[in-house]
Amino acid sequence: MNVLSLSSLVLTLLCAVPGHLASPAPQPDAHHPALSSRSVLPAASHSVAFSKKVPRRKAKVDALSAFRGGVVSRHTYTTVPLAGSNLDTDYLVNVTIGGQNFSLIIDSGSSDTWVPQAGFSCFNLTGSPVPQTTCNFGSTGFNPNSSKTFELYQNVSFNQTYGTSEYVAGPIALETVSIGGLEVSRQVVPIPDVAAWTGDGILSGILGLAFPNVTSLFNTSDPTMASYTSNHIPYDPFFFTAVKQKKVEHPYFSIALNRPTAEQAETDLYTPNLGLLAFGGIAPVPVIHNTSVTVPVLAYPPTAAESKRQFLFYTLSIDSYNFPGSENVPEARNASLGNGTTILDTGTAFNLVPAPVAAGYAAAFDPPAELVTTVGLTLYVAQCNATVPQFSVTIGGQAFSMDPRDQLVPFVTDAQGDVTCVLGTQAQGGPDIASDFHLLGDAFLRNVVATFNPIGREITLTQRVAY
Repeated sequence: MNVLSLSSLVLTLLCAVPGHLASPAPQPDAHHPALSSRSVLPAASHSVAFSKKVPRRKAKVDALSAFRGGVVSRHTYTTVPLAGSNLDTDYLVNVTIGGQNFSLIIDSGSSDTWVPQAGFSCFNLTGSPVPQTTCNFGSTGFNPNSSKTFELYQNVSFNQTYGTSEYVAGPIALETVSIGGLEVSRQVVPIPDVAAWTGDGILSGILGLAFPNVTSLFNTSDPTMASYTSNHIPYDPFFFTAVKQKKVEHPYFSIALNRPTAEQAETDLYTPNLGLLAFGGIAPVPVIHNTSVTVPVLAYPPTAAESKRQFLFYTLSIDSYNFPGSENVPEARNASLGNGTTILDTGTAFNLVPAPVAAGYAAAFDPPAELVTTVGLTLYVAQCNATVPQFSVTIGGQAFSMDPRDQLVPFVTDAQGDVTCVLGTQAQGGPDIASDFHLLGDAFLRNVVATFNPIGREITLTQRVAY
């Protein structure tokens, strides 16, 4: 097998959008106490399907580096179909901004929701102006003149630079935003008029669902003067606005990612209905009863005084990793020995776990997976016909199992026609990011329904029925 061809995975394995510190999230409502660990969630009121797929982007590097150190009532809910990408790509969702439709990456690891402004100036990654088509967004951008609800947010700007040297910058709108029938007004929406971007012709921006502490708005009309230490202004991301405007009865959003088939991944650029993004309760997909567990979101830094902690990403504690031989791996038996924070992140393809856990699991494959290093990134690869050992993650006392199809992923074909498979669970770290955090990415999330309560700062996980 041509292992050097795996270098393309560097551009897809660790990707999403960076964030930065901002103001604390709202306090939990005293009239809505935290759920018990086995509470029944309400059904979602609004939902939308993921509807497209694009090659996965590598863009969360900066933020993750900074992060280191039952019975359903009848309500109006929202569910949105998610569009999936191929086996190593992003999930997109249709979003309406000021009456204009865009396909945006859904990202639980960032908070800004942005689209380029029509007529934006495009630059290459060395800073030279190039034709707008070079940036290759999936639309011509947001046109303020075509919106009946557009309002310019005066004297502020947006400026975001990514780990790939891509950047977007420019003004900010206050606009009406609608997702699956859930509509909010005067939402902060960056509409950059400058972009250095290497797009795919499908995605037109980002839908961020993390905490206000990772937004990127600055108290200056000149984005080149943006500073996270001197003029950063926090704001409420989309879902926080929906809660404040009382557009959802319950402060939950829920994500159910579906895995594409190998045939879809190889032949389709566009695969509709690869899961659901839901608001107001749990996404309406079949789940296994009595497997729901609710755990708190962890603040950062965990060792700081409570008054100095901030909520950034959807982080939680892992009890254990379970697989054949895990009883001989201390970091698997007791995940706290890994000394890292675990983030649930729709913007990352695979699981990144403590190195001893990844090594122990790789050894349980038959034949064992091999450790390969290419362009600074170390990966476990295996024969695509290898026997995949069982794997589960225990969180809040509940073991959540993963389908073998998410643990052995066909990725590249060499000149001889041999297919290389990469493991869905890899060792933490990478060429550009610190190694003292862990991630449960899409490989894990395809097996559960993840329901987030950012107001109560809780996450509820529920095992899905096999599909």
